[in-house]
Amino acid sequence: MDPSIVDFLKDTVGEDNVSSELIDLISHSADASVFRHRPDLVVYATTTEQVSAILKMVHEERIPLTPRGAGTNVSGEAVPIRGGIVLDLSRMDRILEISLEDRVVVVQPGVIYADLNNLLAPRGFVFPPDPASGIAATIGGNVATNAGGVRASKYGVTQDYVRGLKVVLPGGKVMRTGGRTMKSSSGFNLTQLFVGSEGTLGVITEIILKIKPKTTETCTAMATFAQLVDAGRAVSQIMLAGAIPSVLEIVEKNCIRAINQNTTLNLPEVEAILLTETDGFVKEEALFQMNKIIEIFQENGAMEVKWAESEEEAEALWKARKSAYAVISRLNNTTFGEDITVPLSKVPDMLCVLEEVGAKYNLIFPTVGHMGDGNLHPHFSYNRTNPDEVTRVKKAERELYQKAIKLGGTLTGEHGIGLAKAPFMCLEHDPAAMATMRSLKKVFDPHNILNPGKMDLEICNG
Repeated sequence: MDPSIVDFLKDTVGEDNVSSELIDLISHSADASVFRHRPDLVVYATTTEQVSAILKMVHEERIPLTPRGAGTNVSGEAVPIRGGIVLDLSRMDRILEISLEDRVVVVQPGVIYADLNNLLAPRGFVFPPDPASGIAATIGGNVATNAGGVRASKYGVTQDYVRGLKVVLPGGKVMRTGGRTMKSSSGFNLTQLFVGSEGTLGVITEIILKIKPKTTETCTAMATFAQLVDAGRAVSQIMLAGAIPSVLEIVEKNCIRAINQNTTLNLPEVEAILLTETDGFVKEEALFQMNKIIEIFQENGAMEVKWAESEEEAEALWKARKSAYAVISRLNNTTFGEDITVPLSKVPDMLCVLEEVGAKYNLIFPTVGHMGDGNLHPHFSYNRTNPDEVTRVKKAERELYQKAIKLGGTLTGEHGIGLAKAPFMCLEHDPAAMATMRSLKKVFDPHNILNPGKMDLEICNG
């Protein structure tokens, strides 16, 4: 990179916040996906003014820039596929305000999800989306990917909590969107335009989030099923009956087998396990919902239903779900998790599709998922040095997307598009929708310097 640009960056953020050291370039070349590409430079920003100066410069010099938080995303959103500069926002980690009266917090993008909730919990409040990587993931990354988690069926995803943003646009202009009010009908909803935009339209430097009172009572239970489709039907009927689980998760047979091979949890060797939690501000509320759910489990052929009699037993039940990705990643030299989401009524159909596609391509899909919102995470675990296996994985991946979309589903419920799903955007979005997204990208970022290569935003169809 031109030495004058490096000098400018050092003058802007300080010499210690600019690095071309190999260890930093390598550590910023990847996220939790299978994609890799080194940047030319890593820059750590600590203020909005610094971000503004950097975006003005890269806009003028036509230098690609990739915003980054903790790099926990699994679809390649933080991989600098065109090189250039990685703008690391993890040092913008201040919680600027907690207002219980307004039920909002104001944070910088580098604040860790778990750290925020650890501060809110003693005050009786919570920021609910609960992504699986919450112990490390940053709030800025949550917003950029519209992250969700195990509690989305009751509490929604990140977009449901973002009230306002401070965003630096390409060229360096700083824009505020939204505000602190409970509702607003004032103008276009620019806030939501940036939620889930994966850093392709602007760089978020401040976030206003809605928070909720934290429930105090929970019930936890596990049900086992001899048929995968029975577990799927139970999920659909739970939602049809109006039951409100705070968590409803599935662990299917291939994942159960992997967990038992790599841990001492000794889960029952069945086709599927459903784990569920209900919550409330009084025990009766949580119990009422759990009794409805268990009745539906039993009506759909549950072999066994086990209640957690204590917090320790509840944690033991959840340990299996929480260990899933770690044990799946040990099965082969390459693992990536899908993020297929379908309407609740189509959950049984999608579970059948997984079995059919696996048999067709001689692959297994160790699967977990957030059943309460139709979000399945089948994992491809394969040998990337075997060309035949790689070919079968690619064909199976496309077919899974095609079938999910045919069922009225989507490519991604919470992971985002990034690099992984960019080639498949046209399966879900018609030409008019793709043209509109590409037009918006061009309005905000006419030189395509912000996180280029993501979301299939660059090729126009005429």
